[in-house]
Amino acid sequence: MAAVAAAMRWRLLLVMGAAVLGTSGTPQPPNILLLLMDDMGWGDLGVYGEPSRETPNLDRMAAEGMLFSNFYTANPLCSPSRAALLTGRLPIRNGFYTTNAQARNAYTPQEIVGGIPDTELLLPELLKGAGYVSKIVGKWHLGHRPRFHPLKHGFDEWFGSPNCHFGPYDNRARPNIPVYRDWEMVGRFYEEFPINQKTGEANLTQIYLQEALDFIKRQQAAQHPFFLYWAIDATHAPVYASKPFLGTSQRGRYGDAVREIDDSVGKILNLLRDLKVAENTFVFFTSDNGAALISAPKEGGSNGPFLCGKQTTFEGGMREPAIVWWPGRIPAGQVSHQLGSIMDLFTTSLSLAGLEPPGDRVIDGLDLLPAMLQGQLMERPIFYYRGNTLMAVTLGQYKAHFWTWTNSWEEFRQGVDFCPGQNVSGVTTHTQEEHTKLPLIFHLGRDPGERYPLSFASTEYLNVLGRITPVVQQHQEALVPGQPQLNVCNQAVMNWAPPGCEKLGKCLTPPESVPVKCSWPH
Repeated sequence: MAAVAAAMRWRLLLVMGAAVLGTSGTPQPPNILLLLMDDMGWGDLGVYGEPSRETPNLDRMAAEGMLFSNFYTANPLCSPSRAALLTGRLPIRNGFYTTNAQARNAYTPQEIVGGIPDTELLLPELLKGAGYVSKIVGKWHLGHRPRFHPLKHGFDEWFGSPNCHFGPYDNRARPNIPVYRDWEMVGRFYEEFPINQKTGEANLTQIYLQEALDFIKRQQAAQHPFFLYWAIDATHAPVYASKPFLGTSQRGRYGDAVREIDDSVGKILNLLRDLKVAENTFVFFTSDNGAALISAPKEGGSNGPFLCGKQTTFEGGMREPAIVWWPGRIPAGQVSHQLGSIMDLFTTSLSLAGLEPPGDRVIDGLDLLPAMLQGQLMERPIFYYRGNTLMAVTLGQYKAHFWTWTNSWEEFRQGVDFCPGQNVSGVTTHTQEEHTKLPLIFHLGRDPGERYPLSFASTEYLNVLGRITPVVQQHQEALVPGQPQLNVCNQAVMNWAPPGCEKLGKCLTPPESVPVKCSWPH
């Protein structure tokens, strides 16, 4: 109890020291900006070694703040990772997973009838307890039915879409994806919000930037602490950029999109400086999963030295770029080797607000403020899931694979390749290979590409196995999975089903409506 009390006093002193005075003269906690990219890889930024060096603003952000070299998502796919960020919980706990076929990923296309459960407490809901005003800009991806609307889960404002900018569709078998301002539909991708698939031209990043700038200005004028969740998707195929950035990158269209994002981040940070709120604003930049190598090289990014990419639980699918910026609070020019997780943003944000995480459920995210402010390193495991299957775990610099799999031979022979040019015999398998008795173990410091597993007979292997085994056993014995939300697709919803839905035999009738009208019921 004494340790808990001391930790609470430390947090209170930290937040009070970082706060400014609001209009009532009471301390105001720091603003929080979470900048979440879509399918951006660890190797896409100059500060991480990208040779074109086309991200000067993000590189400056890292120079003025702290870069994390070992930061992970909670799932190698968009929807589950976003659910994990906003709940602080693994997708296996919050329901954003599927049990349809072992180790199969799932997300929320228009046909999925599931979404974020009402029982989950999302970050913006909890931040209300400290007086925060919250806005999401961009991609929600936690369910498209009315009950899953972000304004029903704590956000005060929304401009964006329930899904990614897939399309265009014919508006007969299925509609184009809608774009919303709060409850009202204001258009659709490829219609009111055009994306030229031939040239890649679209103004969406500029629109999302302006939404962020306007929100920051309004909340600063009102002296409200604010939470901005800027979840843009320009680097998700089909990749897009606005006309001034098209053709400007050495990396092609994907690089054009990255350059525009970099420019936008620079404008956001400059506004914070101009408004003189930079020292009271915590900014974190990361991505939802690794680069989608299936779209490379034209519309996919780089995962640096790491193996494979999005959809896989190899490092390329799970390790993310991560930069934190808080002038005057976080020492400049630092590199942290703390094992971090996207779920930590939930707990760290609550700590910044002076709030405790919910005590009635397991929270997987850690408070990273000791690592950020004092350089402390905390030992913790990173669990890698696909669907409901624990594929791997990292502890310290060692990673143990209990299952290996990229994708099926059937998909691979059709040209679907999650690991182009990276075949590692016995590792990048196209059948689901079990290693639960003798896991494949890699030292990620010496072998970041996961190419040279430790010898089963070595002392090093046996010592590491002895450390990892009880961690995994404790995790699995205590795990209570949430109700899977992504098992069921409904063909009748859009009169269309994605590949695999027909085989699952899980489509429901009669259909539940999706938001295709001009407003979202509430």
